[in-house]
Amino acid sequence: MKCEISWNTLSPAQWENLFARMKQPNLLQSYAYARATCPRQNLRGRWGLITIDGVEAGLVQILEAGLFKNTLHALILDRGPLWLDGFGSLAHIEAFFTSLNATFPRRIGRRRRILPEVPDTTETRALMTKAGLKRLDRPGYQTIWVNLKNSTDDIWQNMNSAWRNSVRKAEKAGLHVHWTPDPKEISALLRIYQSDKATKGYDGPSVALLQSLAKHFLETNNVWAGQVKQEDRIVAAALFFCHGCAATYQIGWSTDEGKKQAAQNLLLWGAMQKLKKNGIRYFDLGGVNDETAQGVKKFKEGTGGTLVTLAGHYT
Repeated sequence: MKCEISWNTLSPAQWENLFARMKQPNLLQSYAYARATCPRQNLRGRWGLITIDGVEAGLVQILEAGLFKNTLHALILDRGPLWLDGFGSLAHIEAFFTSLNATFPRRIGRRRRILPEVPDTTETRALMTKAGLKRLDRPGYQTIWVNLKNSTDDIWQNMNSAWRNSVRKAEKAGLHVHWTPDPKEISALLRIYQSDKATKGYDGPSVALLQSLAKHFLETNNVWAGQVKQEDRIVAAALFFCHGCAATYQIGWSTDEGKKQAAQNLLLWGAMQKLKKNGIRYFDLGGVNDETAQGVKKFKEGTGGTLVTLAGHYT
């Protein structure tokens, strides 16, 4: 098997067209994410077309920085590679990382941060080591994916009964969801998120990063703010980014009143229906963990989505 990675050979339009065909494409591998992140962190993007035995097989996006003709070099690969249907087997994964390691070998002066979009199993850990990567002693990233290819009825039935009852509770309380791509309303949502985050002390992306992401995703109409209202009062809100055939639940917050009335349950259920109607097939609910956010993990698991644990952090 011959795996090759051709760097920066695709135009942005070609990249986006191929990205739309990837299986479960995540936010961090999207072109808009690189455009939003690179200027803020003094990084540059590199976009790779993966071929297996001469056939288009997948994509990978890396971010990097270098000094003195890359004598000092940093490489970041977050949640890649992505694969087309028919690819992504253990053999393909090993061939890809062997090729990547040959192009960017571990050496003095180079720092690598690699978070592969690879499930955490004994087999995948072994092949990553065989490909030349070193695993760090950190837990693997976890997220929950909801398959929107299922029928709306199946998505509803896959939720646990308590989750469905919470949606009904919110509906009976007269709550309703308002959707907007308006930049002013998105900015207002982010200001409230910033205040909520500071008051409650939870982890989350910075407002500056979210503003940059929203700016670039707005250019292609791929960002939505969802607001749950009771009469004219906003009691919960969330921000969603669409990328390829997938979408990500990026941030969300609720007032105390919204929490009592299960406003986020109603909002996520509404998001699933809206995204599905707009052709989105996979819904990434975002990172979860058992250490600092057990409640968030339990809430997202109630949707009936699939918990995925990735293979960890490598260098």
